[in-house]
Amino acid sequence: MKKDIILCGVGGQGILSSATIIGEAATKAGVNLKQAEVHGMSQRGGDVQSNLRLSTETIYSDLIPQGGCDLIISMEPMEALRYLPYLSKDGVVVTSNKPFVNIPNYPEEEALFAELNALPNVVQLDIEQVAKDAGNARGANVVLLGMAARYLEILTPDQLREAIATIFARKGEAVVEANLKCFDAANK
Repeated sequence: MKKDIILCGVGGQGILSSATIIGEAATKAGVNLKQAEVHGMSQRGGDVQSNLRLSTETIYSDLIPQGGCDLIISMEPMEALRYLPYLSKDGVVVTSNKPFVNIPNYPEEEALFAELNALPNVVQLDIEQVAKDAGNARGANVVLLGMAARYLEILTPDQLREAIATIFARKGEAVVEANLKCFDAANK
């Protein structure tokens, strides 16, 4: 079994933290992992993306070929569209439905969502609101991970929950619990 994933968003949204959680879960589960990241202008609101390749077999490259991505996990809807050439015909897009408008030529929302909604396998949610409702406004990336958990297939939600606990342990039990609450709020 294999799962090729692109995580994407804008600097500061927690993409690399989400990639770390998935990587931790894969490592603990004994799943082979290759990862490549692009940080770009991440500290200034630029594009951030991570290619994660998970497999029970040997993985020879850390880059996902065009048309080979099984799952795009995007903190921002326009960033999801940026990586559509990599999505396989049966691939799934899991994204926030709230644009993060940080550039002057950001597309019209109507056109943006028309393109997203035309795709066969798209799941959208206001992840920022779910995170706030769960009591952790900074946990939107973990909400998104909770949404995507059912599509990972090679890892279970419990393995991801354990990885969240491990990754956030140094920040204290309250932070661990707040992030688990965000994960669980979207993993229904």
